[in-house]
Amino acid sequence: MFKPNAIYYEKNIENYILGQELMKKYEDVPKIEIDNHNNIEEMRKKENKEFAIMKKNLIIGVRKTHKFVENHKVSDYLVPYTSSGCTASCMYCYLVCNYNKCAYLRLFVNREEMLDKIIKTAEKSDKDLTFEIGSNSDLVLENTITNNLVWTINNFKDTNKGKLTFPTKFDMVDDLLPLEHKGKIIVRMSVNPEEIIDKVEFGTSRLDGRINAINKLKDAGYEIGILIAPVIFLENWKELYLELIKKLEAELSNEVKKDVFFEVIFMTYSYIHTKINEEAFPNAINLYNKDIMTGRGKGKYWYKEEIRKQGKEFFRENLKKYFKDNKIIYIV
Repeated sequence: MFKPNAIYYEKNIENYILGQELMKKYEDVPKIEIDNHNNIEEMRKKENKEFAIMKKNLIIGVRKTHKFVENHKVSDYLVPYTSSGCTASCMYCYLVCNYNKCAYLRLFVNREEMLDKIIKTAEKSDKDLTFEIGSNSDLVLENTITNNLVWTINNFKDTNKGKLTFPTKFDMVDDLLPLEHKGKIIVRMSVNPEEIIDKVEFGTSRLDGRINAINKLKDAGYEIGILIAPVIFLENWKELYLELIKKLEAELSNEVKKDVFFEVIFMTYSYIHTKINEEAFPNAINLYNKDIMTGRGKGKYWYKEEIRKQGKEFFRENLKKYFKDNKIIYIV
């Protein structure tokens, strides 16, 4: 159970039920009042080497941005929801756009407003929309602190239209299993070879735990997707990812394998990641490889086209070999 070193909070969180609950839950934790969860001067002054320490703090505020972004993959819209950031330290995390702003876990207490907008948007639409509510955080992890995922499913299940989806790297799903979700929730588990989890995805659940969680969620009636993400092209990447695919085929339940779908995402990286990781995790592996990566905008990198082509061919071939009846939504 995550217990923060300190809580930075906006004064108006006490106007919300969740804000009151969190302040009571952490009544023995030191607290610092702030004006804006988006601009904490004390955090901005910290050095890169303090990145991991910063993640031990918890920020609580009110989400002010509620803009839905169109998406054409698993969901129709990416939706700002109840948290941003994470307590884990994946070395590639795309949320680390600016370590002073995005490193730590921020919780937003105005969940009623956010879910109400989703429900109203779903009901006004001519088609059944799917909303991605976990693009800014890991809601399974967040649920261990706020119970927000349980609250969300309980308050969404009786709506007339729409589905919710979210990805996770965590296996703490037991609280979700007894819920009556009415088939309106799509859970997508992110997986990687154990070697990459161990060396790169610090603070997340092990691969065996994630696979076990998938099986339990399917038994509880949830629709399941698997993200192989992000694919990191280490020297022995083909060996690692073939072993991963074989392990999934061997250990996923038959019920999962009937209709699970796959998403495959190649890693993107940045100069900011490099500087943070060099100072915060000096003994970790270097994810930037100039021989197979190229620029993708200012300070950003992705794999060269020939490497991406090899990756696409590899995953299409092997996923179809071991999961011939399952859909690959995309490989990017």
